[in-house]
Amino acid sequence: MNALRKNIAEMAGYVPGFQPEDAASYIKLNTNENPYPPSPQVLAAILEEAGEGLRRYPDAASRAGREEAGKLYGFDPSWVIMANGSDEVLNNLIRAFAGEGEEIAYVHPSYSYYGTLAEIQGAKVRTFELTDKFEPVGIPERYDCKLFFLTNPNAPLGFTYSQKYIAELAGRLSGVLVVDEAYADFAEENSLDLVRSLDNVVVTRTFSKSYSLAGMRLGLAIARPEVIAALNKIRDHYNLDRLAQVAAVAALRDQAYFRECVAKIKQTRGWFSAELEKIGFHVIPANGNYVFATPPDRDGGKLYQGLYQRRILVRHFTDPKLAHGARISIGSMEEMERTIEALRDMGYGR
Repeated sequence: MNALRKNIAEMAGYVPGFQPEDAASYIKLNTNENPYPPSPQVLAAILEEAGEGLRRYPDAASRAGREEAGKLYGFDPSWVIMANGSDEVLNNLIRAFAGEGEEIAYVHPSYSYYGTLAEIQGAKVRTFELTDKFEPVGIPERYDCKLFFLTNPNAPLGFTYSQKYIAELAGRLSGVLVVDEAYADFAEENSLDLVRSLDNVVVTRTFSKSYSLAGMRLGLAIARPEVIAALNKIRDHYNLDRLAQVAAVAALRDQAYFRECVAKIKQTRGWFSAELEKIGFHVIPANGNYVFATPPDRDGGKLYQGLYQRRILVRHFTDPKLAHGARISIGSMEEMERTIEALRDMGYGR
């Protein structure tokens, strides 16, 4: 169609993890969903809100959610923006900072959706390959880019960068360092203090993983008020519906339930990693709600197919940097025990 922008016509869209129609018949470990339900307080808040009030528009500023997040993380609400998933924030950061032909960057492998969003905008993309020790190669001592996206913990590999490294990287950039902390709740450190101390650091978070709200599409960003003000100019004016807003507030308030679920996932992650190693897998030390595991024969495609035939879904990437292994989400202990049984049935560990 001639009317389409050339970059849109030529680009390949992002492909998310496979979502089977009969998901209940699978052990679904391919999209890093939380195996536990949302907080009962979230469900109660949604049911209470799902009435006559739905005929009215939601609060455009998502004030209650921003206030609750600010209270939890120690920021004034002017430093917080709520979003329709953290992907909305990532998209709007590119729209706000990178014009057509201007450069954004990220490490490879990490979240490839950054590149898709940049292509939509018409921005240039530069990636920095990781060494076997997970160190990005070739970042200039003084790098003139508009945005640098750093997924921490890394997805899909699961390792983390130290806060010292992140601060040093921010100091080398003329633009903004976006620390994508989709999985930070499962790690030991986060970069929120760097937002306070460095004026070019933004942290993004999602409710999809640690808060069990992937179906609600909720996220947030924490940044300097001038950055938040710019993002507010370009977001959809009613970007969060009423149900999402009350769900966000209730989830943030119920920290006891949140901590309980995160602790269970971390415990299961440790057990599963150890069991994988017993049957000959190499497992990168994990800091998210998933592990990246390489089978003894380094054939990630065979691993994927064998588990798929046994109704267990994991994520296999065809990228040459990743094709030797698979990313496996951490489900319930029962699901992970059945996965180990399936792997033994496939011949691993003999």
